[in-house]
Amino acid sequence: MPYSEQTVQSVRPWSDRTFSFRLSRPQDFAFENGEFVTIGLKREGKLVARAYSIVSSVVHDHLEFLSIHVPDGPLTSHLVRIRPGDSVWVNSKATGSLTLNHVLPGRTLYLLATGTGLAPFMSLIRDPALYARHEHVVLVHSVRTVAELAYRAEIESLDNPSLDYVPTVTREPFPTSERGGDLFRSGGLSQRLGLPAPDPEWDRVMICGNPSMTRELTHHLRDAGWTLTNHRGIGNFTTEVAFVVHHE
Repeated sequence: MPYSEQTVQSVRPWSDRTFSFRLSRPQDFAFENGEFVTIGLKREGKLVARAYSIVSSVVHDHLEFLSIHVPDGPLTSHLVRIRPGDSVWVNSKATGSLTLNHVLPGRTLYLLATGTGLAPFMSLIRDPALYARHEHVVLVHSVRTVAELAYRAEIESLDNPSLDYVPTVTREPFPTSERGGDLFRSGGLSQRLGLPAPDPEWDRVMICGNPSMTRELTHHLRDAGWTLTNHRGIGNFTTEVAFVVHHE
């Protein structure tokens, strides 16, 4: 059976639009940090399922997910009401294109996320192997409101000299109000961190979140000579295109 019934352990609301939740982890469930899995709820005997990136890392005994709440969404309008003890169904197979092996090792790795696109990067930044493959890691998380900066306290408490965290908020007063993709493209991001300008020979990029941001950055990088990882080989940037990140 491809799906197993798992138990909700905890639920955490971040804002009126976003929440995270932890589930029990199936005993034989294997995944790589940065991957996603399909999860769902059973309603009237039918499974309503969507793909979700896994926030927790491979060493955890639970599975954690970050979700947006769309009021009329076929899944999230019900998922937002789950409570500890409830059941969520989890597919047995995880996959995705935001793992350590989807970009070549390099100098600086830029993790560019909007909204709930932060999820796979939470899994990655907890992994010591990430810092063994890259000298420096820059995590940019762009959201509309301050409350949507999920996991902000945890990220800031990591106290890792190899990790720079750059939160940006576009619709409320905040020190950085530019979108992360714009900051990266303008060169302002590397400048403010005192890093060399992003170079496809030395640096790497991972992108997850808003589809328009993903498209814009993909075009920008390709035009600048970067190579997208695909079935032909490992490049210097990768995106998660297998699903639209949690928009319903």
